Amino acid sequence: MANDRRIGIIVNGATGRMGTTQHMANLLAIAAEGGLPLKNGDRLIPELTLVGRDAGKLGALAAAHGNLHWTTSLAEAFAGPDHVFMDCAATGERPERVRQAIAAGKHVFIEKPTAPTVDEAMALARLADRAGLKAGVIQDKLFLPGFAKLLALSQSGFFGRILSVRVDAGSWIFDGTERECQRPSWNYRKADGGGLALDMMAHWRYMIDRLAAPITGVCALMSTAIPKRVDEQGRAYAVDAEDTNYALLKLANGAVGMITNSWATRPRRDDTMVVQIDGTEGSAAAGRFRCFTQSAADTPEAFTAAARAGGVDLMAHWKEVPDTGPNKNPFRQCWEAFLRHLGEDAPYVPTLVEGAKAVQLADLAYRSMAKQRWMAVPQLSL
Repeated sequence: MANDRRIGIIVNGATGRMGTTQHMANLLAIAAEGGLPLKNGDRLIPELTLVGRDAGKLGALAAAHGNLHWTTSLAEAFAGPDHVFMDCAATGERPERVRQAIAAGKHVFIEKPTAPTVDEAMALARLADRAGLKAGVIQDKLFLPGFAKLLALSQSGFFGRILSVRVDAGSWIFDGTERECQRPSWNYRKADGGGLALDMMAHWRYMIDRLAAPITGVCALMSTAIPKRVDEQGRAYAVDAEDTNYALLKLANGAVGMITNSWATRPRRDDTMVVQIDGTEGSAAAGRFRCFTQSAADTPEAFTAAARAGGVDLMAHWKEVPDTGPNKNPFRQCWEAFLRHLGEDAPYVPTLVEGAKAVQLADLAYRSMAKQRWMAVPQLSL
């Protein structure tokens, strides 16, 4: 006989953009549809406790979504009956919050980066493992339609032997003087877990590992293009974290990786985040929503033809990969996979070890910058 099974989830950082629009909203959508169906016919129904620092904002948010339970005290939340701790608050204090959740017997599902350093990230992974708790990290980008198509192409062997993978990402983040900054000020303070490499290498690690091949070496260059900004209260502050990151990568299959990532660039491309893979049998370029391919057979001669005005149109020989159905929100897909991991012991790939790998790449990029040399990327395991 099928049963409705309710699962309590603490959402810490609920009033932030990610907490509200990606985590709370998608969990409430699952609940509104009667819960997540499991293999045995049961339905897993999320029930939320919202946690944050601002009682006024929390109370209003909770009331607007059906009078959800809320508290400004993590200790109170941890003492309650909820099963899962989701942390999407600022990175800097995340390890301590996760340690408290594990001590309280909560499964943990957290935003990236999982910790400011790889040692702390691995310590959390081992702590959760020893406690016998399920734990994972959000890795949403490969669920976006464009990158999901790119992953399917790679898994199908479309590229033949992969030669290179190139990431070109970023946009202009206003400094807050005349136009509001689109990112929170803590992103620009190292003490609070800020820094572009720590933030975005978390994505590039799992994307490149799964789209092309595991990363085995990194050489990086970073800079701070905009050294002064204005915070949410209108106060000027000095930026002490990088906002621009370049990296060369060695991959296990012999391919080369390249990352150009900046919060101080004005993009002229299909998307603010584009990944291109070149292989012997074909190439593909994808943004978050669209993906285009060019097979070896469709490849035009461009070396000489594009060297003159009015020569070959380099955009004309690409074919768009069609959608195969409706696209579900990537964060919802992450939550559904983790809830199945909890409810029926289904596998969940982005473990806390995978989260530590993401932190590791950022850490090695920082070391490469400091030492001005290539850094090997060792394997991590429990």
